[in-house]
Amino acid sequence: MKKTIILILSFFLCIASLSAEASAEVYMEKATVSFYADDFHGKKTSSGETFNMHDFTCANKSLPFDTQLKVTNLANGKSVKVRVNDRGPFVADRELDLSKAAAEALGMIASGTAQVRIEILKRGPESDLSRITAEKAMKIVAQKSSSQQANQKNQKTGSVAKAESGSEKKEYPDGSRWDLQVGAFSTRENANQLAQKLLRAGFTDVVFQKTSKVYRVVIKNVPAEKVEKTKSRLAEKGFGEALVRQRKK
Repeated sequence: MKKTIILILSFFLCIASLSAEASAEVYMEKATVSFYADDFHGKKTSSGETFNMHDFTCANKSLPFDTQLKVTNLANGKSVKVRVNDRGPFVADRELDLSKAAAEALGMIASGTAQVRIEILKRGPESDLSRITAEKAMKIVAQKSSSQQANQKNQKTGSVAKAESGSEKKEYPDGSRWDLQVGAFSTRENANQLAQKLLRAGFTDVVFQKTSKVYRVVIKNVPAEKVEKTKSRLAEKGFGEALVRQRKK
């Protein structure tokens, strides 16, 4: 009798789950998502929860906390269900920051980012905390976008002025060599994880540079003519902006 009841309950739960997915609201047909760095594990999220990289959660700039989403990787068809419990990512062209568990389920660890389809399975309650944190998140993104546009404008104006005056100098002189720092961590374990991601993404000459405080993850000895190309490849694969340092002779 108990087995029969359990089977009936399981059947109805399965039907309810399928019904929820069938009525899911398409939030975005195509969006870019990334995932949290390991060193955020154990820290507080905007909702007040402690972040656990092994849970299936995510950050979004504006959706109410506890909103349940279905995220599908457009490259491989893999899907995962996640719950919104944080604000971010604070980049205009990225929609979600996923937990590492969710990123692994989507098969996007090596690439760092992925193009996905996002569906809302269930919206969370419109609480004051959700609203206030969403407003702050959107302001941060707007400020960063304005600052970036202003910097790009200033750089362009400066380059034109230098070119017109005939005094423009090459940022990376011919024959020079450069190190591109992709990340810095307090533990070797976290640095090694980033190094492995870089190697899986096809980068070579990845090394650690230990200082008194951190382990730097660096692509070493890049020729001047390949610096910009390497920086672009890093950005395309979701590793962000690299810190460039000239190598000492």
